[in-house]
Amino acid sequence: MSLTVFLAVLFAAILHAGWNAVIRSGVDRFQGMLILTVTQGIMGCVMAMFAPMPSGQAWMWLIASGLFHTAYKLFLASAYQRGDLSRVYPIARGAAPMMVVLVGLVLLSDRIAGQEYLGIALIGIGVMLMAQGVFGSGEARSLIPLALGSAACTAGYTIVDGVGARVMGSATGYTAWLFVFDLVFFSVFSAAIKGRRVFVASRQRWTTGTLAGGMSLVTYWIAVWAMTVAPIALVAAVRETSVLFAVIIGVVWMKERANIGKWIAALVILAGVVTLRF
Repeated sequence: MSLTVFLAVLFAAILHAGWNAVIRSGVDRFQGMLILTVTQGIMGCVMAMFAPMPSGQAWMWLIASGLFHTAYKLFLASAYQRGDLSRVYPIARGAAPMMVVLVGLVLLSDRIAGQEYLGIALIGIGVMLMAQGVFGSGEARSLIPLALGSAACTAGYTIVDGVGARVMGSATGYTAWLFVFDLVFFSVFSAAIKGRRVFVASRQRWTTGTLAGGMSLVTYWIAVWAMTVAPIALVAAVRETSVLFAVIIGVVWMKERANIGKWIAALVILAGVVTLRF
């Protein structure tokens, strides 16, 4: 992985932690996720006007991705209703690269060196250490299966989008159409689950949701582009350093509890990043 790609994915990780913090800080996380999806989808429609049209197999990958992203957001919003950013996020993001590697060994042709597997393993260990506090802090344990469901969907769309963007041959075009499908699928599911009233929100919520939607679009465009020029498993692993940024945001901005375990886990994550890069 080149330095340019590495730094771009690292920046995307910061943005990813940022938009999750915005959603978690809201009162109604489900509605916040919906507003993010709607505004992000509108931006995707504008992008699609200036991007290549999908053709052939690209449509299949886009539809599959839209379904994965919809399920991911449903799981994540539900988990955020039950736990802190610094608990849910590490589980949801930390398990994903391990799943990607396991599936990638069977389905993908990317070559991963031994040192890079070590880096991935360190990141996985670090983020799971960061999540273990749910068992001793009195937090709702029901967040764990929801966060793991989110992780499984993350692994699913990571592989689908990495392959789909390569098939289409345009990271920008693929990202744009992905968010169009995501908008359609998630809006339909939201209306079915919550009713049309879920779309009614204050101007402040729509403004905040638009900010989160823009951050989400940029971070995922970078990720999709990176997966067209670097091994998918490595991109997925570097993205998970967003866990470190999420903990910092949770502790400093959201005043969540910090302990030595969280910071040890953060150092393990950093060790994994250094191992991946060097």
